[in-house]
Amino acid sequence: MAHYAFIDSNNIVTKVIVGKDESDTSQNWETYYGNLRGQSCKRTSYNTIANTHKLGGTSFRKNYAGIGYTYDVGRNAFIPPQTYASWILHEGTCNWNPPIDMPTDAEDNQYYEWNESTTSWDLKTRE
Repeated sequence: MAHYAFIDSNNIVTKVIVGKDESDTSQNWETYYGNLRGQSCKRTSYNTIANTHKLGGTSFRKNYAGIGYTYDVGRNAFIPPQTYASWILHEGTCNWNPPIDMPTDAEDNQYYEWNESTTSWDLKTRE
């Protein structure tokens, strides 16, 4: 079973479907599905996250596509929506990262939350 992402004229993913397995080479399934819907269509790997295949296989197009993701033709990658305006696209994973790493010193009842107005991590307490 393979998954396919439909992409609009702005390279935004509008829908992801389950389709014919990539081992079925009777035709080009990206073209087939794209023609059915009248949009560009690209195969996406359910097991690929941050350019890593979670089952140890070969990663494919950096990330599993989701509605609202961008398909970057030059990178041949699906990129999620930008989390915050200050976050930076990591070229290797095609995911958005904060401009500074999250601290790791929170205790059991605490966690850090990104504060976009100060572009820093705020320590929070779980209630």
